Amino acid sequence: MNWEQLLSLRRHGDAHKRLRREQDETRLGFEVDYDRVLFSAAFRSLQDKTQVVPLSQTDFVHTRLTHSLEVSVVGRSLGRQVGTPLLQRHPHLEKVHGYRFNDFGAIIAAASLAHDIGNPPFGHSGEKAIGSFFKTGEGAVFASELSAEQYQDLCDFEGNANGFRILTESRKGMAGGLRLSYATLGAFMKYPKESLPKKPSNHIADKKYGFFQSEKNIFSEVADELGLLRRSEEHLSYCRHPLTYLVEAADDICYTVIDFEDGINLGLIPEEFALEYLIQLVRDRINSKKYQNLVTTQDRIAYLRALAISTLIDEAVHIFMANEALILKDAFPTALLEKSQYAAQIEDIIKLSVSNIYQSDEVVNKEIAGYKVLHGLISEYSRMAHNAFRDKLTNFDKLLLKSMPDSVVIGTESLYSNLLAVCSYVASLSDSRAMQIYHRLQGASF
Repeated sequence: MNWEQLLSLRRHGDAHKRLRREQDETRLGFEVDYDRVLFSAAFRSLQDKTQVVPLSQTDFVHTRLTHSLEVSVVGRSLGRQVGTPLLQRHPHLEKVHGYRFNDFGAIIAAASLAHDIGNPPFGHSGEKAIGSFFKTGEGAVFASELSAEQYQDLCDFEGNANGFRILTESRKGMAGGLRLSYATLGAFMKYPKESLPKKPSNHIADKKYGFFQSEKNIFSEVADELGLLRRSEEHLSYCRHPLTYLVEAADDICYTVIDFEDGINLGLIPEEFALEYLIQLVRDRINSKKYQNLVTTQDRIAYLRALAISTLIDEAVHIFMANEALILKDAFPTALLEKSQYAAQIEDIIKLSVSNIYQSDEVVNKEIAGYKVLHGLISEYSRMAHNAFRDKLTNFDKLLLKSMPDSVVIGTESLYSNLLAVCSYVASLSDSRAMQIYHRLQGASF
């Protein structure tokens, strides 16, 4: 792979190549990507989607929106810090093509901002609730009417693939969706492969899949434009865009440190544990006098959190630059922070978060409720989608269809398209909106 292709400014529908040296420096294409994500309806819905605790009533626990904003800030820092040495290592990018160090930051910031845009309500249990409906629930009856790949898309409903759909799906008057630059779309794609075949691998890019069958063509177009290396001739599977490693690192840094901070503020993790764990990450940076002058738990934790994020940013940059050549050859199969000198400390923090936060009674009980809500919604809407495909809508089906946004297209041409449209619609709902619709379908009068 080469950086000139990887930094493509092309957008869906472009008739001519966009050149970096011809860009307006006050309104760069990569910065436009960030704005388009930020002002999208799909991004706004993240303000009421679970990050750590579903339906939290506190004002200091992160939602998907605040998490995404923080990941984008960390991502921008990562990109800018690798931008300077990359341009020194590949001087033609600046001298011939006009790229600047901040371009890398803008790409990663935009991709980071969008990284959770396709996630359903109620956290990762939302993905599992949708998938299990088709794998082992009522939706299993659709298997015989779908291709193996289409059915697998539904059984393993994936927020990353749904995010790619949101960013690229053409609608009436909106060809190419948000029309982001292909460089940003490439950095966004953590798992550049289709849902089948499922082949266990130690490569991080094989952990999940990154696009639905409905986006197969636009995915191929993006991958080919960027010059991503093809990993299989039998099915669509490509290597990662190098900047994806930094988007992933930004997310890893934020959920490791900031979810941990949320757990402390919620009282799920004792402060003395937190201080002990975080200090292991920042021992060489901490200003003891400044730290000892801080009075409240929140101030002490915030100080350690800032130092920890800074430490891990520097670490990720160092690992990326040391392994750039391997990454460009698709010979770096792990996440950046797995190679960190702080890997043991990070693992300790994550283990404590899992036991004390993600598996706490509050989280588990609310995820159970969320699971039930999403199962109920998918059950009603998929039945309607199937009836629509057969052109046998009942009066209740017509009411359901009328209650959905005009952007949700349900017709008689494709059962797969109908079912995927239903899943994407349910995934677009905020936690509160999903609860509201579920209660309405149960006969509540609000």
